[in-house]
Amino acid sequence: MHDPDSQVPYWDAAAATKTFTHPLHPPWLDRIGRNAAILDHGCGYGRVLTELGRHGFTDLTGVDTSPAMIARARALHPSLRLATLDTPPALPYPDAHFDAVLLFAVLTCVPGDAAQRRLIAELNRVLAPGGTLYVSDLLLQNDPRNRGRYDRHADRHGSRDSYGVFETGDGALCRHHPREWFTDLLAGFRTLDTRTITVSTMNGHESTGIQLLARKPPSP
Repeated sequence: MHDPDSQVPYWDAAAATKTFTHPLHPPWLDRIGRNAAILDHGCGYGRVLTELGRHGFTDLTGVDTSPAMIARARALHPSLRLATLDTPPALPYPDAHFDAVLLFAVLTCVPGDAAQRRLIAELNRVLAPGGTLYVSDLLLQNDPRNRGRYDRHADRHGSRDSYGVFETGDGALCRHHPREWFTDLLAGFRTLDTRTITVSTMNGHESTGIQLLARKPPSP
């Protein structure tokens, strides 16, 4: 449906101006463990990694497809361990390398079902058996502005597949999700907890989001 790589120029241009707000939920961090090796996939300018550091985590890695986002993160937080993804969703790490993976407001930037499934499969590969996946993303919104955006995109492309895809006013192609999509997408994981949140989007609109804490099954 859509090649996520085509949005890298958008994120490079936005790197100096966007602010991200999806919050960490401290009680869930205790379930990960402070000694965990953590990957923040789609780390942007390093906000969540820095907050994890304040909570006592030390084995932290961040990756992003946008070189400009990584450059901003390095300028703001020189001590962070960061990498730019050249061929997403492929990650430059061996199987079972991380104890936990964070995916904060990343699925909203990957509009297609197949692309999201490939991403989750790659995260599953680098996550150790029994490891934790922490997802924070956006749900379908019920207000007229968003419903109009979903309908315009669906009508323009002649399909209702992946309903919730829309184009922002500044040129990003994004997606909001029905709750049941996360159940489908994360079917290979055991969901430990979920919570509904309210966040301010990168363009300053209040939206309803969802956070999920899930566990990869242990080895047989």
